[in-house]
Amino acid sequence: MGGVRTADAGGVCAGTVNKLAMSRTVFGYICRTYLALVGGILAALLAIFLVADFVDRAKAYSGPHWVADVAVLYGYKALMTFHQLGPAALLLGAGTAVSLVRKRGELTALSSLSFGPVAFYAPIALCALVCSLFLIGFDEALVVKASLRIDQISTQRFNRWGDWSLYFLPQKWFRRGDRMFYLREGNADKGFEDVTILRLTPDFRLAERLDAQRMVSAGGTRWILSGVAARIFTGPRKTELQVVDRGEYDFGATAKDFRIAPGRPEQMKLRELQEQVRARNLLGLSSNQYALAMHNRFAYPLAALPATLLTVGLALRRGRKGHVTSALLEGLLIATSLWGMMVVFRTLALGERLAPAAAAWAPFVILAAGAAVLWLRHEGKLVLKTGARGLAT
Repeated sequence: MGGVRTADAGGVCAGTVNKLAMSRTVFGYICRTYLALVGGILAALLAIFLVADFVDRAKAYSGPHWVADVAVLYGYKALMTFHQLGPAALLLGAGTAVSLVRKRGELTALSSLSFGPVAFYAPIALCALVCSLFLIGFDEALVVKASLRIDQISTQRFNRWGDWSLYFLPQKWFRRGDRMFYLREGNADKGFEDVTILRLTPDFRLAERLDAQRMVSAGGTRWILSGVAARIFTGPRKTELQVVDRGEYDFGATAKDFRIAPGRPEQMKLRELQEQVRARNLLGLSSNQYALAMHNRFAYPLAALPATLLTVGLALRRGRKGHVTSALLEGLLIATSLWGMMVVFRTLALGERLAPAAAAWAPFVILAAGAAVLWLRHEGKLVLKTGARGLAT
């Protein structure tokens, strides 16, 4: 009897080892299939976009050495487009990979070997997560600079400005506490020229006005004003005027607080975005666009993960045939929904109807909820029944 038990135990161990080896093989096979399809789809999308963009703008490209300039321009555009289309390629590749495996009959074979939906969810989720994290670093390291160079080449070489110039208009009006600053020329490091500083009462009446030829930081929150004309409004039609050559004032704001950087938020590094959000909030300026860009640096690439899992869930649903075309159409629908949600929530954030963090992460949450529902259905933990009155859980 002891020998029989030993033989049985050996058989169980061998079966377990074989199962683990087979699991690793299946895991690697799904990963390779998925990544190969993602690479091919991304290359196709990238080529289609760049060719279409060139055809649309070809008339604007002229002048000496325009071929070399266009080559450089589209090199930078390829980097930016790679990042923008990356999430779409990840989710399109997921549905296509599952459909391809199903079409080959391999899904049935894996099911007969007791491999469930996790055999597809796990490798595709891991690959999608790694690729999403790569896109975050890729954006910070290369895309930020590439986007700036695209605008520079388009404006300086081909005179195509678009709305780029709007982001470089100097900011002149600031607010800190009960004071409003009108700084016509200069910057925080070298000092401001021709400044006007208004102090307001709680009921928004003018209490004091300072006009100065120059304003320079004296360290901390103190500032030195030169050529000052101070008007103090003590009552109705009563004004006191004081003229001094030099005066030191505490405005409750440091030189760092007035460093409002020009440029598109998407063309700034994360640290610069954080500083701009802080400075703009401190000075009473709108920071929603900068906060939204900061959150989207993470939210947009990571949205590819739930979108990919949602695509896998749709491709694995029962009764579905292994049509690659259907998988591509479903993926395109999800990608379109993702971009549509981003546009809607961005509009709400810029209109101050929604917090930038909520606007950036809302598509991720919605897609994750959809992916979770499909996962629970595949696991048999959520059964949807259709009755006479509609759909019930």
